Amino acid sequence: MITNHEKAHILVEALPFIRKYADKTVVIKYGGAAMVDRAIRDEFMKDIALMKYVGIHPIIIHGGGPEINEMLKRVQKETEFIEGNRVSDAETVEIAEMVLSAKINKSIVADLNKLGAKAVGLSGKDGGLITAQKKYIEKDGEKIDIGFVGEITKINRELIDLLAKENYIPVISSIGIGEAGETYNINADYVAGEVAAAVGAHRLIFLTDVDGVYQDFSDKNSLIAEMSVATAQSYIDSGIINGGMIPKVNTCLDAIDRGVDHVIILNGQIRHSILLELFTEEGCGTMIYRDQP
Repeated sequence: MITNHEKAHILVEALPFIRKYADKTVVIKYGGAAMVDRAIRDEFMKDIALMKYVGIHPIIIHGGGPEINEMLKRVQKETEFIEGNRVSDAETVEIAEMVLSAKINKSIVADLNKLGAKAVGLSGKDGGLITAQKKYIEKDGEKIDIGFVGEITKINRELIDLLAKENYIPVISSIGIGEAGETYNINADYVAGEVAAAVGAHRLIFLTDVDGVYQDFSDKNSLIAEMSVATAQSYIDSGIINGGMIPKVNTCLDAIDRGVDHVIILNGQIRHSILLELFTEEGCGTMIYRDQP
């Protein structure tokens, strides 16, 4: 147990960081255990509400892979992945939209509103927020059609800015719309990066199920607290960053290249990891930053 004086000291220690982030936009990709574990989820919602109350403008982007898998299983529909992308026929993308935009999105909005933080749920279809086109996979020199999986062609920043101006928290599901009105399922990491770039976010945060990037994944003491874009690229080239972390780090690098100041990979299973990253000197994950000219 900490004393009242220690609590007061923690608040004072956070003051310069609260001033630093006041009126700044922070995009958070929300998923993994932070979404499905009820206790962790409750803490996340409180963190977002606190951020809003101290003057930060959070934008939440969410996926929902496990929930989509569960629904597909319930309707006895097989699911297939190619290069990490869910092959999505018309029925699959309809189920994905139902789970993401109707169930998960509205649940997040309701939880935030209960805490007094004004939240609005959106999909890429609302106001033409996310325009997309069909994505193809290149594998072994072959172009593979994976159905209604999209790559983003445009983000409607005007709608996001309008909500921020009126003090709302946008909660965005990873569904896009095509030029002909077709629905596309889009990787939520990719959506987060594109939204962050479009709005010129000060920070982009990916909540994952790992602490960040390790020099040696088997050594939990080798967590990399921060690294430049050049260092991150060299780690990919040398194999230090490998497997499923490569597309996530590449998304980070793309966002920085398009104007995001810093991108952070955090473990969403750690209580208050976002607050620890933003409001303490030590931080809580791996931060990637732009190389100095």
